[in-house]
Amino acid sequence: MNFEYIAQQLINGLILGSLYALVAVGFSMIYGIIRLINFAHGEIIMIGAFTTLGLLSTLGLPFWLVIPAVILVCAGTGIIIEKAAFRPMRGAPQVTGFIASLGVSIMLQNLGILLLTAQPRNFSIPAYAQKTVKIGSVTCQLIDIVIIITAPLFMVMLMVIVNKTRLGRGMRATAENLDVARLMGVNVNRTIALTFAFGAGLAGFAGLMWGGKFGQIDPLMGFVPGLKSFIAAVIGGVGSIPGAILGSYLLGMAEIWFVGFLPPVYSSYRDAFVFGLLIIVLLILPNGLLGKNIEERA
Repeated sequence: MNFEYIAQQLINGLILGSLYALVAVGFSMIYGIIRLINFAHGEIIMIGAFTTLGLLSTLGLPFWLVIPAVILVCAGTGIIIEKAAFRPMRGAPQVTGFIASLGVSIMLQNLGILLLTAQPRNFSIPAYAQKTVKIGSVTCQLIDIVIIITAPLFMVMLMVIVNKTRLGRGMRATAENLDVARLMGVNVNRTIALTFAFGAGLAGFAGLMWGGKFGQIDPLMGFVPGLKSFIAAVIGGVGSIPGAILGSYLLGMAEIWFVGFLPPVYSSYRDAFVFGLLIIVLLILPNGLLGKNIEERA
């Protein structure tokens, strides 16, 4: 094991952590505002990937135009899911929303199989995005660099929106107390819908990049990455955007190093390692790394 191999695994960990972060922030934003664990959020990855494939292969749009189109389509999908599935049961016990999100997730998976078949599809991105780039002794593709750079940029943009804009103040007020926010003039329905839109847009972009990175997509592709992104959000402190980002990079790095630095026979246990890591973190820090106790909020 040499320095080049360690540096390569470090890059791989940053790539995987960036993909998890794009999805995990959606989990944290939605939970932070309406206390909903939205397991259907992972299926937006699949929708983003297949939307990209359709726009590239069917309509022949240029790749630079496909990216904003996919983000908009997935953001709109997030709004539709919120209005159709979750808004009617707002105020119901948390377990109701939890069960509903599982139902939406399974419905989207089966709808994908019905419309697209379960057959995996090859996912091809433009040749220039697959160009090999050498950074010192580390070799990667151009899309890897795009993932590593754009994910933090999106995170910064999101943090600016949440902390510096009127919409962000509405989000924070709604997260603290939905009824009080409504009395203060915040359009709660619009704020929650836009929260779903932001989270879904980032998850759709993650689906685009996921397909470009791994080269194959299928209607069930979003479940496991979505579940791991949720685990990353829990490790960081569900409800905390910085916590979701931190947890994603830690989980991505740990998962890659588990596979890269242990004998190959253990690589098939990477999912068990992820869940084991979650249990260990929660045993030590029940609220995650940056999470706060709900009772602390008034």
